[in-house]
Amino acid sequence: MLVALSAVLTRTASAQGDSAITSNDPRIGLHAGLENAGEAARNLVLIGHVDRPQNFGNPQNPADFGFLNADLAFMGNYVYQGGFNGFQIWDVSNPNSPKLRTSMVCPGGQGDLSVYKNLMFMSVEETRGRLDCGAQGVSDTVSAERFRGIRIFDMTDVDHPKQVADVQTCRGSHTHTLVTDPNDQANVYIYVSGTGPVRSGSELAGCARGASLSDTTTSLFRIDIIKVPVAAPQNARIVNSPRIFADSAGAIAGLWKGGAHGTGTQTTAQTNMCHDITVYTAMGLAAGACSGNGILLDIKDPANPKRIAAVIDPNFAYWHSATFNNEGTKVLFTDEWGGGMAPRCRATDKMTWGADAIFYRAGNNLNLAGYYKLPVAQTEQENCVAHNGSLIPIPGRDIMAQAWYQGGVSVFDFTDPSHPKEIAFFDRGPMDSTKLMLGGDWAAYWYNGHLYASEIDRGLDVLDLKPSDQLSQNEIDAAKLIHFDVFNPQNQPKLVWPASFVVARAYLDQLVRGNGIASARSTAIARDLNRAEKLKGASERAALNQLAARLDQDSRTAADPSRVEALAASVRDLAKR
Repeated sequence: MLVALSAVLTRTASAQGDSAITSNDPRIGLHAGLENAGEAARNLVLIGHVDRPQNFGNPQNPADFGFLNADLAFMGNYVYQGGFNGFQIWDVSNPNSPKLRTSMVCPGGQGDLSVYKNLMFMSVEETRGRLDCGAQGVSDTVSAERFRGIRIFDMTDVDHPKQVADVQTCRGSHTHTLVTDPNDQANVYIYVSGTGPVRSGSELAGCARGASLSDTTTSLFRIDIIKVPVAAPQNARIVNSPRIFADSAGAIAGLWKGGAHGTGTQTTAQTNMCHDITVYTAMGLAAGACSGNGILLDIKDPANPKRIAAVIDPNFAYWHSATFNNEGTKVLFTDEWGGGMAPRCRATDKMTWGADAIFYRAGNNLNLAGYYKLPVAQTEQENCVAHNGSLIPIPGRDIMAQAWYQGGVSVFDFTDPSHPKEIAFFDRGPMDSTKLMLGGDWAAYWYNGHLYASEIDRGLDVLDLKPSDQLSQNEIDAAKLIHFDVFNPQNQPKLVWPASFVVARAYLDQLVRGNGIASARSTAIARDLNRAEKLKGASERAALNQLAARLDQDSRTAADPSRVEALAASVRDLAKR
């Protein structure tokens, strides 16, 4: 159902949370520069950096749009970095010193990547994109040489990527999402989000711009779904183009029509596309950031997604991306006000504009809970707005790392979505002190113990969390227990922690920090954990089960009973090892 505008407006003032501009912050006044910009960090440390390769930049114009770095994907010890001029693959076996394994010039848009087994998928949207990956572009209005859609590469030999398929789409692919079906191991699906202009039907049969909002032949108001046989990717094809924005009467333009919401609100884009879709396969759900709306999809049948909820927000100009919390009880949507190319984190900019909106999810209902925005003012010379990020796998908390272009990387806790709070950051000064040059962090993602940030002009950063009063070493160590063989950020995995004493201690640290249990009991619990860890076999199991039983009793009187219950569950998991 579509949340009523008046309800959203009513809640806005009370849902802003703790996100507010701070004045005493080391990020303020950093000196400018491409290679020598000032740096500021709190509870994050830069452990590795590598510049982008020479043929992936323009020395005369470092911010040349045709060479920008963009999004990331991960497999094994490799980081796959897409960009407007092609892609780079970095070996991060030693995160302190990433090494370029291979690269390929292949222009055509921001070049978002996904990886699966021996396959890599690449988005192509710009009209200069060519079937042969050539850099010369396409001059004709209609051309058989143009490519806009999804490229599929065989990466069996990572040093020699081989393009084995290309699937043309009417609007190209700005972004895409790789979707797996637990009941179908032979195929994967690609949800294609095209935001570009519709190409001529003379170039690709079936494409049409549409004469009106009711024209059902239009290539607008839909996404495209590609089915890829994993063993025969050359047979990939579009199997559905669902009208996920239709209303109950079947009108394809059934969501936000575009325009302002009233005095003092944003002018929001029309919902005729999705910019980004994040799938949570473990729950059979997807969250779509779809220009004028945030939507929720049922994807239990991946080839036939069904919209089950939609929300609007008068503070949003362009719904850009989405992230679930691990329990699926919250959905965080980002607003790319200014398209990522404008300074939208100035002291004069509203804290609910160009921000994250956090919604509670209960079944098919989404209810606004709060906002988060970078809590330090950036300059007129820095493009800054909410952009791409992912969860950091800390048990018992909802913590996210997020890129803010020239606002840098911000790590924040939204466990209480009405009071999100920044707990770490890394930032550089502007590219130039006199004018705005497009730059900064496109994305920041946690992968196997480290944060990786794609820096638009400067290359690839690797960051580590440091313990603080807001994040303990036990919590960081518990996060490092989560390991993925592959990670496509728009395909969000379910986080399941192994039985470990460090997980139990992470919960205990949270109880101490939040005064969730009496200090005498927390001291005793820590002592009991230490004692049990030194035991073996049946003696260890007995000690742990006795501790779990005492924790059950503690939960009845504790200030934070649910966290005590989580601690008890983690102790029982230890006893079962």
